[in-house]
Amino acid sequence: MSRRLPLIVLFVVLALWLAASYGLRYGLMEDVQWVGLCSEDALKWQCQVRSNLGLLIHFGVFGWGALLASVIAFFVPRGAGRVLAVIGLLLGMLSLVLYSASLAVFAVVIAGLRLVRAG
Repeated sequence: MSRRLPLIVLFVVLALWLAASYGLRYGLMEDVQWVGLCSEDALKWQCQVRSNLGLLIHFGVFGWGALLASVIAFFVPRGAGRVLAVIGLLLGMLSLVLYSASLAVFAVVIAGLRLVRAG
């Protein structure tokens, strides 16, 4: 197995995650059709997901989660720290796409630093 394979897999996962995040943003959160549909029937599962996602964005859950995971990952050694850094990076990218950039910037930088650190 190549030493670069985990890095390639990480980049592919990050690219797919970024595409899914933008799909969620422009397909569900900013699409005008959902405003009309959800004003008529707010009990649809899509409207519930949109509403709950809006609350998570409003309270900055993704940004704080990314920052918390990244900071903890910076102090946890070996594999567990890398896993936490990847989680922080994924949450940070989601947060960057979904309007919580102020916290996510720091989380992505800290997670990236943890991933390139040896040990």
